[in-house]
Amino acid sequence: IPTFWAMRQAVPEDWIASAFSIGRSQLPYVGLAVAGGCHVRVGLEDNIWLAKGQLATNGDLVAQARRVIEGTGARLLSPAEVRGTLK
Repeated sequence: IPTFWAMRQAVPEDWIASAFSIGRSQLPYVGLAVAGGCHVRVGLEDNIWLAKGQLATNGDLVAQARRVIEGTGARLLSPAEVRGTLK
C-alpha cells in the first residue's frame, strides 16, 4: 500500500490514472485504486481466480469489481463517458 500511495502522489492531478494488480490481489486492489482516485481494470489476463479454488470468467471479475467500486460510493463510467474522458 505505501508503494501505491507514493506512485499515486507522483502523478499530476490533471492526469488520468489507472491502477491494477495481478493474481489474488486483483480484486482487493480495485478498492485501493478507487480510493486513490484511479480508474481500474480487471481481467483473466491478470488473474484466473474469482475466489480460492473457483475459476473466474471475465464477466465474473467485472461483476465483482463493480460491486467493489459501487461499495465505495463511486460509480462506473459508461462506454461513452470513457471515450469522452480519453478523447
